[in-house]
Amino acid sequence: MAGNTDVVVIGGGYAGVMAANRLTQRDDVTVTLINPRRTFVERIRLHQLVGGSHEAVVNYREILADGVRLTIDSVTRIDAAERRVALAGGGTLGYDYLVYAVGSGSADPRVPGAAEFAYPIATLEEAQRLRPVLDAAPATAPVTVVGAGPTGIEIAAELAEQGRRVTLVCGGVLGPYLHPRGRRSVAKQLARLGVTVLEGDEATVAAVTRDGVRLTGGQPLRSAVTIWTAGFGVPDLAARSGLSTDALGRLLTDETLASVDDARIVAAGDSAAPSNLPLRMSCQTARPLGAHAADTVLARIAGEQPSAINVGVFGQCVGLGRHAATAQLASKDDIANRFHVGGRLAGKIKEYACQMVVRELADEARKPGSFRWGFKNGKRQQRLQATRGEMLATR
Repeated sequence: MAGNTDVVVIGGGYAGVMAANRLTQRDDVTVTLINPRRTFVERIRLHQLVGGSHEAVVNYREILADGVRLTIDSVTRIDAAERRVALAGGGTLGYDYLVYAVGSGSADPRVPGAAEFAYPIATLEEAQRLRPVLDAAPATAPVTVVGAGPTGIEIAAELAEQGRRVTLVCGGVLGPYLHPRGRRSVAKQLARLGVTVLEGDEATVAAVTRDGVRLTGGQPLRSAVTIWTAGFGVPDLAARSGLSTDALGRLLTDETLASVDDARIVAAGDSAAPSNLPLRMSCQTARPLGAHAADTVLARIAGEQPSAINVGVFGQCVGLGRHAATAQLASKDDIANRFHVGGRLAGKIKEYACQMVVRELADEARKPGSFRWGFKNGKRQQRLQATRGEMLATR
């Protein structure tokens, strides 16, 4: 492609920043990052923000390449035909390529009273809204956390470590991703912290009120503050813009992360659904997907064929207070195995990982193209072939 190429990146999270930084490898590429906030959010630390042990934000000047233009705004619509995005603040911005990295947020709870009386913490604003509510509540006031994925476990442990009376309502099993051995490690630490864990079919919230929750089994729980961590959703920008999405609203792409509707639109992070087989929502996969999205754009600019994604995982590390964690190991195709590390060693691993993801973004800003991901998933092609075979068999 002759002349300058304009690339717009929507979303300044882990995937968006990684993609924006990596795109600055070429001097003839102008990169604009559109984000509604002036600071980068360390989403994996939001439970610490609520607990008062970390602010969970980083100045973009520390992690964003000098060549990236930061526009503080939100995109309301993508016009793929005209290659323009409409901004909430007014006006439009044109592009030659678009990186769609809008991330994820809280899912609609669809439980009576949850939207009115429960506090989600999937975004910076939600966590900031909850923090003064907890500060104002007496130390002995009961707190209920709904949802026993990593976010629910981490916020329950964070608050219990401060002496709060916390009940964790699992809506099924504790840490559903975890291997039973890893689950026992998490349960043991939660017990040490005094967290009451409710599991099983009847440990599901049927309704939330101002001063409590009611379980499907009929059991009422008094709750001065109810925190909702059950599930994530994605922004509906792609669907509103007429682009193909999966059932959750993630942009449908091929294995190079290019939209199935338009090769000039490339997705990354939680909002991408490559081959309708999306990777697990996490910052662990967001960074390599952001890097790969940039590589796809750069390949097309150079007139080359982009490569298919090859991203694996190491497992999942769940914080259990400020000094402990459980690091659950997994196969590279994201199936938890029997191996885990617990206690203070895992706590150090967790903190190191939190620091490293920010450092990786900063390193990519200083030396674009330097980020490499060590975990590959050689079984993804097998899964794709099996899925396509199943689709053909049902036709």
